[in-house]
Formats: sequence, structure tokens, C-alpha cells
Amino acid sequence: MTVRNRTDAEAFTTLDGSTIRVLLDARAGGAFKQSLAEATLAPGQTTRRHYHGVTEEIYVILDGDGEMEVDGERASVRPGDAILIPPRAWHQIQAGTGGELRFLCCCAPSYRDEDTFFEEG
Repeated sequence: MTVRNRTDAEAFTTLDGSTIRVLLDARAGGAFKQSLAEATLAPGQTTRRHYHGVTEEIYVILDGDGEMEVDGERASVRPGDAILIPPRAWHQIQAGTGGELRFLCCCAPSYRDEDTFFEEG
């Protein structure tokens, strides 16, 4: 059994600009078919708009609020909301101005930088 606490995961800034803690993946815990990370955005911060070629993602909002955009469709998000991001769907998330936005990023197959594509400019 693998149990890994978020405090054991070192935070870093990822390609889309969010602060990430990898909770479980192939290197941390041996999850080979999926990955789980915690992401945070400062108040008002927006991730870079991007898509993943093969990875399906699910975001689960834990704290804060914001706005999610998936392929041009926008929705307000708050704690308890789960958002499906299909492969090849352009997406970005913005934190509200009232506080930090914290959410889980579940990826299948496991997240890889090489599968992340950004808008030009």
C-alpha cells in the first residue's frame, strides 16, 4: 500500500504557471497509468492556455473559487466542483481575487510535459 502525504511532495512551478505538488505518479508511489497532483494559483492568477494530446484530466476544486475554460466554454468553479478536460481540449483556469485557488489534477494516462501543448504568442 502506498500512502503519501502532500507535505512529502515538493512544490514547483509547472509549464502552465501553476504551483504543483505531485502526490502520486510513476516516480512517487508507483502509479503508472495515472497521476495525481495538487495545484495552486495565487489570487487572480491564470494558467497558460494549453491542451494535452492524449491525457484526460479531471480537476477537483478544494479551496477558493475561479473560472474554468474548456474549449471556449466558461464556468465559475468552487470547492466540491469536478471538471472533466478531454484529451485535445484547450483549457485554462483562473483563480478568483478573494484568495488562493487549490485543486487536484487527476491525469490518465499519467501527466507528461511532452504531452502538453501551448498556444503560440
